[in-house]
Amino acid sequence: MEVHSILFRTLPQAFFLLLIINLATTPYGYVQGQGTRVGFYSKSCPQVETTVRSTVQSHFRSDPTIAPGLLRMHFHDCFVQGCDASVLIDGPSTEKTAPPNQLLRGYDVIDDAKTQLEAACPGVVSCADILALAARDSVVLANGPSWQVPTGRRDGLVSRASDTTTLPGFTDSIDVQKQKFADQGLNTQDLVTLVGHTIGTTACQFFRYRLYNFTTTGNGADPTIDSNFLPQLQALCPPNGDGTRRIGLDTGSSDRFDGSFFTNLRNGRGILESDQKLWTDPSTRTFVQQFSGPIRGLLGLRFNIEFGRSMVKMSNIGVKTGTEGEIRRVCSAIN
Repeated sequence: MEVHSILFRTLPQAFFLLLIINLATTPYGYVQGQGTRVGFYSKSCPQVETTVRSTVQSHFRSDPTIAPGLLRMHFHDCFVQGCDASVLIDGPSTEKTAPPNQLLRGYDVIDDAKTQLEAACPGVVSCADILALAARDSVVLANGPSWQVPTGRRDGLVSRASDTTTLPGFTDSIDVQKQKFADQGLNTQDLVTLVGHTIGTTACQFFRYRLYNFTTTGNGADPTIDSNFLPQLQALCPPNGDGTRRIGLDTGSSDRFDGSFFTNLRNGRGILESDQKLWTDPSTRTFVQQFSGPIRGLLGLRFNIEFGRSMVKMSNIGVKTGTEGEIRRVCSAIN
């Protein structure tokens, strides 16, 4: 990161443009590991990526909110038991039933793609790989970057709600968030890049406490909230209103992948407490500053590159390969 910052300050713009274009077109294969690789199914099921892509596109056309849903599902899968599709398993006390996962969406998209792939290539493609590919395709549909997805994951055999404590929480301090990411082999830049809610929504129940009686002084609201923004949030989420009402996490751009989320943090317009802390904590503020602004030009291209790299790193957390796990026939049930 220090090298990148020096380059941004010292290189002539034309030279730097050539350099960053080269970075942008370089495959992310160097962060592959633990048995995954780009093109894993090139011979055994060559249509896997086109099948997943067309399935995601089909669902997206009827419901664009499926894009952030699939991205979030992949994140929640990887942080618990590794990227092994354990979040997809039905049953009492599985990950799916845990509070952080109860509002996850997109299961039908994964099931749809799996059904098609089982018909074309029985017992070959894992649900974990389908989810990783679907997350990438969702970002692209939301006008975000694309990246090469290493595949070869196998599906896990364990899914416990009690294991979901490893997921970052909406009240977590930055130190707690950094530790949870470090436990997965991810650094502070990965934290800011991946938890940056550039698309998607949340429910009033997860942030309404910031709007009323958060403090005993002033207006009672979280003092980090912009005073001009506070009345808007209070109107959307009144004290006794519907806690399940959905509110955009990236105000003004919740359905488009761009950098306005980071600009909103700078302006005190982060929705979740854990998000706004990315700006108030000095250890993460630097990255928020670097990613602020529209996703266009050199800064936007840089964020796109970093996002793709961080996604590949995350998608390799605790993967099961070779003879580990299994290839599920149905994603919601262990064989």
